Amino acid sequence: METRSELKVLLWMTVIFLGIFFLPVESAVFNTAIDATLDLSKWYAREHVILCLLPAFLIAGVISVFVSQASVIKYFGAKAKKWVAYTVAAVSGTILAVCSCTILPLFSSIHKRGAGLGPAVAFLYSGPAINILAIILTARILGFEMGLARVIGAVSFSIIVGSAMALIYRREEKAKREEQMNFPDVPETRPLWHTALHFFTLVLILVFANWGKPATGDTSSAWYYLWAYKWYITGAYGLVLVYSMIHILKLKSWQVLAGAAVTALSALLFANPLISMVVGIASVSTIALMDKSEDGENREWILSSWGFTKQIVPLLAIGVVIAGFLLGSTHDDVAIAGVIPNSWIAWLVGGNSLASNFFASIVGAFMYFATLTEVPILQGLIASGMGKGPALALLLAGPSLSLPNMLVIRGVMGTQKTIVYVLLVVVLSTIAGLIYGTF
Repeated sequence: METRSELKVLLWMTVIFLGIFFLPVESAVFNTAIDATLDLSKWYAREHVILCLLPAFLIAGVISVFVSQASVIKYFGAKAKKWVAYTVAAVSGTILAVCSCTILPLFSSIHKRGAGLGPAVAFLYSGPAINILAIILTARILGFEMGLARVIGAVSFSIIVGSAMALIYRREEKAKREEQMNFPDVPETRPLWHTALHFFTLVLILVFANWGKPATGDTSSAWYYLWAYKWYITGAYGLVLVYSMIHILKLKSWQVLAGAAVTALSALLFANPLISMVVGIASVSTIALMDKSEDGENREWILSSWGFTKQIVPLLAIGVVIAGFLLGSTHDDVAIAGVIPNSWIAWLVGGNSLASNFFASIVGAFMYFATLTEVPILQGLIASGMGKGPALALLLAGPSLSLPNMLVIRGVMGTQKTIVYVLLVVVLSTIAGLIYGTF
């Protein structure tokens, strides 16, 4: 018997026992925080995992399997012109209506395929930050000035943060560049437009399935009609996916059509988009896994997606639980306080001091915001006395970072790079808030 290992077991048993023994179940604050944790976890599972993460895992699998390493290197690696790599990365958020967690499998896939650290980090930041829907909602609810400041800040931040990361870790990046310069140009196994059609079909399914509700009272704009008919649009892109699976991936047509029929039937029987999305994704995954083609790419696509799922979901779950307990649950018309009262946060971010902007950036960095939810949350905080500088600081730090997001990034880039990335975002958001609040 090893004394050291046995003492370690005893220590853990003691810590767990003491934690349960002194559990403050009689505390109203503790019980409210537990309610917030459970509420946020339930809402996250219902509204975010199925519609956001599951399609994102499939998209990440496409990048990992169908997009060659040479192609990623061509646009994001050493062989790419810097202005091309950073431009593509910086505007990616206008295409992807995603949050800080949904971007993670996509970032992980391009990082593993050889993308440079700078462009990959620029993509990681810009994905949630430059969401075109969130920008428009910001301008309409918080004012055009705030919307414009968010656009300028988000685009410039993605490039600055990415460039700073590349500069700080230039030795590592130099070694990667030298390796990539000798990487042979491997021809694609299928025409590029085939892969692009399959990829963007999945992206558009992700975008329209998560299309946010427009501002209250808006019943006539284009954004309203896109939201009102979003499931019909999503279904239309589902038919394009059927075409892609049959004619591009060369899967058996009867299996694909059977999967489409089962998905359509679930929509008619249950009239619940979440059920239909689960049925559709399960059908796609099962059909691709059963494929017996020689190259095995279709099967590898789903296995790669499963690999990202195993890596990311447990860390996200831990992060959501911690964030809910500490900061509470705020979504739709729900506002349940965590251990840290919301009133404290509103009090600390008043005015335009360095401390208020820094604190707003820190809160934004650790708090979880689903796509578009940061705008109504900020509307309430501003009504409670939040300064416009701290409001912008939170807008620039919040959507791109969260505690769950940080835990996953650490698994991809390592602890040191994650800390540097978070610090860069927090510091830049604080500076931007100070400048905006002053003028």
